[in-house]
Amino acid sequence: MSRILVTGGAGFLGAHFCDRLLEEGHEVLAMDNLITGEPDNLDEFFYADDFTFHEHDVTEFIHVPGELDWVVHLASLASPEFYSDHPIKTLKVGALGTHKTLGLAKEKGAKYFFASTSEVYGDPEVNPQPEEYRGNVDPFGPRSCYDESKRYGESLVRAYRNEHDLDVRIARIFNTYGPKMRLDDGRVIPTFIQQALTGDDLTVYGDGSQTRSFCYASDLIEGFRRLMESDVQTPVNLGNPDERTINDLAETVIELAGSDSDIVNEPLPPQDPKVRCPDITKARKELGWEPTVSLREGLERTMDSLPTPD
Repeated sequence: MSRILVTGGAGFLGAHFCDRLLEEGHEVLAMDNLITGEPDNLDEFFYADDFTFHEHDVTEFIHVPGELDWVVHLASLASPEFYSDHPIKTLKVGALGTHKTLGLAKEKGAKYFFASTSEVYGDPEVNPQPEEYRGNVDPFGPRSCYDESKRYGESLVRAYRNEHDLDVRIARIFNTYGPKMRLDDGRVIPTFIQQALTGDDLTVYGDGSQTRSFCYASDLIEGFRRLMESDVQTPVNLGNPDERTINDLAETVIELAGSDSDIVNEPLPPQDPKVRCPDITKARKELGWEPTVSLREGLERTMDSLPTPD
């Protein structure tokens, strides 16, 4: 079995990924500075024999004793609320963090996995977005700290592949949700769920006609594993092509929560993408992967995972 370092291991996706790797029998080293990650996400396996946790900022020098088979770089401030509050940290984890983890993989002779994002496509003028689409990103815009950190990260991964013959994987992640997601995350699904369960009105920005495509966490993690097991060293979209309007999502959450909440509209934030939908032709062909969990099923699982109010 492999020995795998997962940065951002206490985060939403990081914890799910650590759990999956441990179930498969791998040794997992999770690393997180706990700015947005939560140790509670690791409770189920924190004391497992093949798991260790290191509180560390990946923008600083990383020392890991012993051999490594994989370095998986998931660390990032992925929520608009968090990266807006910490733009410099967001840029540093995408630039310095990627550089440090690539250097570690090179030193250890390990394979390297980089979690990129659909935000590299910006406010797309092509829908759905294939990997070949170069995007429509404002490098000086309000979302640029996140978008550009990932675009730079992808470029750095390519440079290490070409110059140092590093074996790399790049996943472009589209909107993902599920258990372990912070309700104060600021992204639309946890926000809607929290509002619906507390009886508050659901806040829809703009007229709600903008679209997103929501992938359940277990489906995305399966995509991660298939990408790691493949030989694909170019970016691959991982997301659910079931494109929904924000209004549709809001109505579905209200229904599933049995809530009396209404929908209220607020001004659309500047440069908020109007559409977001992955073209997963490459993932289907190269990985034999596509999502299997419907939006309704995934939302029900997510709500069922929440603690029962006192």
